[in-house]
Amino acid sequence: MLPGSIPSPDPAWSQIALGPLTVHTYALCLLAAIAAATVFTQRRLRSRGAQGDVTLDVVIWAVPCGIVVARIYHVLTHLGDYTGPDSDPWEWLRIWEGGIAIFGSILGGALGVYIGCRLTGLRFWSFADAVAPALLLGQAIGRLGNYVNQELFGSPTTLPWGLEVSPDAPMFPDGMAAGTLFHPLFLYEMLWNLLGIAVLLGLERASARRTAARIGTGLRVGAGLRWGRLFALYLVWYGLGRSWLEALRIDPTSNAPLGVPVNLWTAVGAVLLGVAIFVVQGRRHPEPETSVYVPGREPDEDSPSEPAPQAAGTA
Repeated sequence: MLPGSIPSPDPAWSQIALGPLTVHTYALCLLAAIAAATVFTQRRLRSRGAQGDVTLDVVIWAVPCGIVVARIYHVLTHLGDYTGPDSDPWEWLRIWEGGIAIFGSILGGALGVYIGCRLTGLRFWSFADAVAPALLLGQAIGRLGNYVNQELFGSPTTLPWGLEVSPDAPMFPDGMAAGTLFHPLFLYEMLWNLLGIAVLLGLERASARRTAARIGTGLRVGAGLRWGRLFALYLVWYGLGRSWLEALRIDPTSNAPLGVPVNLWTAVGAVLLGVAIFVVQGRRHPEPETSVYVPGREPDEDSPSEPAPQAAGTA
């Protein structure tokens, strides 16, 4: 280990053998990310009046759609790895070998959320606002899988927190000298995402206070940055972060239209889309949001959100 550098994890950490079953550490990181984001979103929705475990009813659609589109996005942006005379068509489906993209998961997840919200009666934008900071939390946790796999690193650096990468790692650049240190992009993004959670929650609370003061009521009614505007700020924050991260990233297999990596194009697009959503939704809905449910789809007020405790001696 070089003084002041971040050591690479042992390649054996990338998977765990349980008899005939092999569990990939990256998959465990993704499961932990999904679980943390789900719990965080559920707490936020419940505080806004949602009843029951409605988040799970949406997540069961969002997660599969997110994974499928994330894989499609990765394959389309790395066609050189999956095409050619020696390519194996089945490799397109072997997602357990790695290869999913967060931007693709956002697109697919949005489709799944739309389907789930249609079935549960939740407003799409209400769920999007609730999940926005939770997405940053999940993405931060998921980046630990990139660290274990020795991937998602940037250009060489002499900074004391440079990342060591084994020359045998699949993503180690050809022709690069062993012992070269790289920018730890996984760590940069984790810190950027965690900072983003604080920024989003701070802006949301400040907006809630202004809204409450204007309409003379408590924080729960119209708690600021609703109607998709908090999710719009998430897109802006994450897109800005990925823009400068992609400028540092080493990913020679990614398609680069006009010499610009496709992920950088997508990051800029996320920023522009976020700005557009914030402006349009702000003009369409200047009024406070008083319910996370579509009108007419509210649950029965007489139905408790949690099972009522039984009296002593009753079955």
